[in-house]
Amino acid sequence: MAEAKGQVGVLQVSDLEAASLADRAYHAIREMIVSLELRPGAVIDERGLMERLGIGRTPTREALRRLAQERLVEVYPRRGMFVTSVEIRDLASLAEVRSVLESHVARLAAERATDEDRSALERLLDELGDPSELDAQELMALDERIHREVYRCAHNPFLEATLEEYYVLALRIWYLALDRARELEQAVLGHRELLEAIHDGDADRAEETMRRHVLDFEASMRRVLTGA
Repeated sequence: MAEAKGQVGVLQVSDLEAASLADRAYHAIREMIVSLELRPGAVIDERGLMERLGIGRTPTREALRRLAQERLVEVYPRRGMFVTSVEIRDLASLAEVRSVLESHVARLAAERATDEDRSALERLLDELGDPSELDAQELMALDERIHREVYRCAHNPFLEATLEEYYVLALRIWYLALDRARELEQAVLGHRELLEAIHDGDADRAEETMRRHVLDFEASMRRVLTGA
């Protein structure tokens, strides 16, 4: 019986390690896809990813399976895996969903933020102090951190996971326009009002500010990408 318990313990540790490696592979490969390092339509070189990340086949495949579920990777039997294409027209559809869900999560964040959450918001406000020193990729990374902190402040893991997925899909499209988006700095600066509203517990202002930000940013990116 004691030996059986020991074996179970070993399995549990092994499972935890595998899950951690799969999670690390997932985030690394997702970053390559979102930043367009892995271009839309590119073949997924599983062995190459394993060597680059120093991670085995099982966690790499688990990461790719998860990315396929999130529509960042496509799997074709007997042909292989490919990075999904980027459809600019999806930006408007994503904004329709995000403007509703993100405005709601901003309201919840304002209502539920803890003292620890407010401290995190204050640090982000400090980062917004002088965004002129940041390049386009650094500005986008700051935008990403802000949105994810707002999601966390709502303390709803299901809503957080859903918004994370939609944000990543939109972010991938935005990367197509980073070198041309002159309005990006102003869009990121616009988060100050949002963060202050959440920090102060002003749910109405947080909700409206987030809705306006999502829709305005989508319109800005659409103009850059389509020239419309």
